[in-house]
Amino acid sequence: MSDSPPADGPPADGPPAGSPVGGSPSGEGARRRPTGRDVARLAGVSQATVSLVFSGSTGHRVSTATRERIRAAARELGYRPQAAGRQLRLGRSGMVLLAVPNLLGPFFGRVLTGVHEEAARHGLAVVVSSGWDAATLAEAAAAGRFDGLLVCSPDDRQLGELPADTAAVFLDADPADRPGRPTVELDLAAGMRAAVDHLAGLGHRRIGYLRSAHSAYTFRVRQAAFAAASAGLEVRELAVSLNEGSREAERAARELLAGPGRPGAVVCDDDVVASGLYRAAAELGLRIPHDLSVVGMDNIPVAELLSPPLTTVDLPGERLGRAGLATLTALLDGELPPPVAPLATTLVVRGSTAAA
Repeated sequence: MSDSPPADGPPADGPPAGSPVGGSPSGEGARRRPTGRDVARLAGVSQATVSLVFSGSTGHRVSTATRERIRAAARELGYRPQAAGRQLRLGRSGMVLLAVPNLLGPFFGRVLTGVHEEAARHGLAVVVSSGWDAATLAEAAAAGRFDGLLVCSPDDRQLGELPADTAAVFLDADPADRPGRPTVELDLAAGMRAAVDHLAGLGHRRIGYLRSAHSAYTFRVRQAAFAAASAGLEVRELAVSLNEGSREAERAARELLAGPGRPGAVVCDDDVVASGLYRAAAELGLRIPHDLSVVGMDNIPVAELLSPPLTTVDLPGERLGRAGLATLTALLDGELPPPVAPLATTLVVRGSTAAA
């Protein structure tokens, strides 16, 4: 995103190349702003190539390695392209929309962090929305207020059709729902298998499961993986409405843990549900992990603050956000981005699990 002109004219975004980047021509005064020509010199390319990379019109004319070298040079110099002129020339707003199911969901804060980090590299602004349905999202896309959309963890009611010319990338969503639309997934099945295998390895044979009641692909994958991994174990499960927060999880957990035959370990579809389970266990006089082992999913900040700290599956939300925004910018550049392999998940073992 640069106003740098072709190499046969003077730069529009700073003084002539003879002026030192570190100061005025006399070596005194304020540090001057680095230009596209400075970036070109450091990266060993023409100024026209720098302009192509930051204009969003690279297509396949500039290799990935060259684009990364130019962006690295820009970061080293502190180069900030002037986005307004570029956006005007390209008919773009310079904004992308990140649609998440719930702004209060801590995991989506991790995703937003990654989106912001990658957007800053491309001079894009990010607008976040939640509570949207398919019609609202399609209307926003058709109105042209955003250059592209990132749709994170949609449930079934949110999966309407978008205008064909809308640049959109789906995060933590079913690739089969949107053939031809790029999707960046998490390896949720591997994470859930690791959680159940961890408990089974500790000798637990009676396992509870607090699962989400929502009709989202992300939870269907978790639940299918739990069913496969827990085959041969004694399982008791209850559904929880995540929109109602940890208090609803606490209510469901009391039901799960009450009465004879209670499970000795519980897997939760996310860490907020696990926090509700902690409160229910305390009310019932159950000590974690002595009487009850607990595993969550997401690895949000609260996981380390619980007492004892929660064993959970880390879902790399920041990486998900960065990969999604990088894929979206490739679409905006007219490229066909390569498929992104599912992002690895990791079981983080803390103090909430112990031998049966």
